[in-house]
Amino acid sequence: MSHSSHRRVVVRTALAFTASALTLSAANPAAAQVEEIIVTAQKVRQSAQDVPISISAVTGAALDRAGAKSLEDITKIVPSVTFRKGTTNANSAIVMRGVGTISFSIAAEPSVSTVVDGVVLSRSGQSFLDLVDFDRIEVLRGPQGTLFGKNASAGLVNIVSKGGTDTFQAEANLSGTTDEEYRARLTVSGPIAENLSARVTGFYGNFDGNIKNTFYNKTVNGYEHYGARGLLDWDGNGARVRLIADYFKANDDCCAEVTGVSRGTVLDRELGITPQGEDTRRVNQNLITRSLDRQMSFTLNADIDTFADHTFSIVTGYRNWKNTELRDGDFLPRALVGTPQLHDRGTVETDQVSAEVRLASPQNQALTYQVGGFLWYSKNTQDFTRSDITCARSTTPDDVTGGQPCNLADTVNTLFPTATSESKVSFSNWAVFGQATYEFVEGLRMTLGGRYTHDDVRYTHFRGPARNATNGVITGGAGLSTVGAGGTLPNGNGTNLSRGQTDASNFSGRAVLQYDVAKDVMVYGSYTRGYKGPAFNVFFNHTAPTNSTPIDPEKSNSYEVGLKSQFFDRMVQVNATAFLVDYKGFQANNFVLLNGAVVTNLTNAGSVRSKGFEVDTTFAPTEGLTFRANLAYADAKVRRFNPNPLTNAPDARDGTRLPLAPKFSYTVGADYDVDAGPAKLYLSTDWHHVSKQFSDLGGSDLTSGPIDPYGIWNASIGVSDADDKYRLTFFVRNILDKSYVLLNTTAGQRLMIPRDADRYAGANFRVRFD
Repeated sequence: MSHSSHRRVVVRTALAFTASALTLSAANPAAAQVEEIIVTAQKVRQSAQDVPISISAVTGAALDRAGAKSLEDITKIVPSVTFRKGTTNANSAIVMRGVGTISFSIAAEPSVSTVVDGVVLSRSGQSFLDLVDFDRIEVLRGPQGTLFGKNASAGLVNIVSKGGTDTFQAEANLSGTTDEEYRARLTVSGPIAENLSARVTGFYGNFDGNIKNTFYNKTVNGYEHYGARGLLDWDGNGARVRLIADYFKANDDCCAEVTGVSRGTVLDRELGITPQGEDTRRVNQNLITRSLDRQMSFTLNADIDTFADHTFSIVTGYRNWKNTELRDGDFLPRALVGTPQLHDRGTVETDQVSAEVRLASPQNQALTYQVGGFLWYSKNTQDFTRSDITCARSTTPDDVTGGQPCNLADTVNTLFPTATSESKVSFSNWAVFGQATYEFVEGLRMTLGGRYTHDDVRYTHFRGPARNATNGVITGGAGLSTVGAGGTLPNGNGTNLSRGQTDASNFSGRAVLQYDVAKDVMVYGSYTRGYKGPAFNVFFNHTAPTNSTPIDPEKSNSYEVGLKSQFFDRMVQVNATAFLVDYKGFQANNFVLLNGAVVTNLTNAGSVRSKGFEVDTTFAPTEGLTFRANLAYADAKVRRFNPNPLTNAPDARDGTRLPLAPKFSYTVGADYDVDAGPAKLYLSTDWHHVSKQFSDLGGSDLTSGPIDPYGIWNASIGVSDADDKYRLTFFVRNILDKSYVLLNTTAGQRLMIPRDADRYAGANFRVRFD
């Protein structure tokens, strides 16, 4: 179907849906209001409409209705968020307003922070797991370091759990899809003693995948996930305490990248696949790419009533995350003369502990304030092995493909270079912070906040030169260096060990002026100074002194004006924000070749600017009927990259777009809940559109991995009994069956194809007991 045909179908459907909705609205003129969502975006409970921050808050019910299973799915609800999906969770990243840290270094932290129940996650990959039993997700755009601190120079995702209940409740969910995904979840909650309640959830999910690996005749890019989380809530004697524990395990054969364009006659024959661009669904690889995750955590939150109605809060937590990746880096079934085999295996493990204390004033007075302190430590290790097979000549020609496979028994002409690295990185951070808001006259308020932060980063990295596995002789290969991690003399230390330490201190803060123009209408303007701590480029091929130089902190200046408004007795809600953020010392990857394979170098690349606007609208014309539209525009570009250190020549990427930074993205949709006799119907539909973007820095159609614009249309219909104890929901994803890609690497030779690039349908059955 052509693009114009797609558009005609969408327009006709939207018009039909709107007409039907308006008819239903006229037939059911009950009063309606946009749902109020209480958030903790400023560490105290407030209506999202009263917070002078560009924020999108999504309830757990809305996530379930949208079919959101992981944080990656939030992009279809909050358009200003995109994701960099790597071959493993450890290499994935969140991008907000076009800005995010995309790095393979374990000594670098993200620019977009993820906070779960008050605990800051150490690495982006920890957040790419299942969303299970959460009350809401708050997406805070722009620098959020004043109150949240770590890793929030571009934005923050705040995830909050559901709590215990005063009465016994239970809920079971079962779902299945036409592409053979099966999921189950059971939640039980209720009181277990006076003032004490609990909540326990267990879940399991399995999906075969959407790509066929012809080498094993197996479908890949699927997953198997399971885990459990438990929660205790105590509320009594002037204190509220919550203890949370969870465990998560993932076994993903993901994410194999398809070959979308020809790699030449011989390699095409080796693959046995006719490349079809974004419609390619087959690979031929002799190693199944996998991502294996295990995560466990313990969190303690306490709010204690103290003197003069002040509240003393404690948030402390421990998290352990382990990720193992297996990766086929040559994307072929075997090694050939002139085309080596490259296989990787790496394990990253992170242990983190953190503690925060805050004292907050009562919120019902002219001057409100909070002060606090923060301590955080994480220990990170990585063991990584790269193994090549390479040959310059072979005695085993292949008359079918025209290629010459390496003879693995011929250890004279066939070499097996390999190397292993061992990295250890520690991050220490402490901070003191405070924020105060004063209402000068009714409706006019000013907020001032500040945070003093100290960071310390240390690493050791051990890697010897690559050696031939058959005789131990130093031997180079694709992506393998013949120099040890310490580098060569005189600038290096001539050993296999590199080590380093750096620290930095910073004062960041924000100033906000907000004014209530009328009832339910508030405008604000803000300035925020953002900060992200120092780093090192610690990765497999790290070599001193080039990679042992500390990477300076990334700092940002953000200017924002916004509107929060509701009209017609809160039937219509319109929130809008315009922003401009300048980043200095932007931490970014540069890609270089090492013996024919692409490797990355994290550097202070230069200065970057992101500017644009966001509009979130909701219209609830009648009880049960809601229309929603969310639009994000972000022009995120390189202002000036640092000159080439060897030639001092200007960088060709000045003025080009940042990766995974679409200029426009939007979501429009509607939900309608209506009584139908003894039953109730639940109708939902949405259209999500993303404009053209690039996979890598540079903004070039030839070198930067252009990703074509795409739109996805989803819909669902559910039916329940009058009390909503039993609900059966049927859904369809990507109704128009429009294919698209998440990443385009090496000019189309490597494409990441998401699961919903193909249409699929399914059903979910949910039952509640109380």
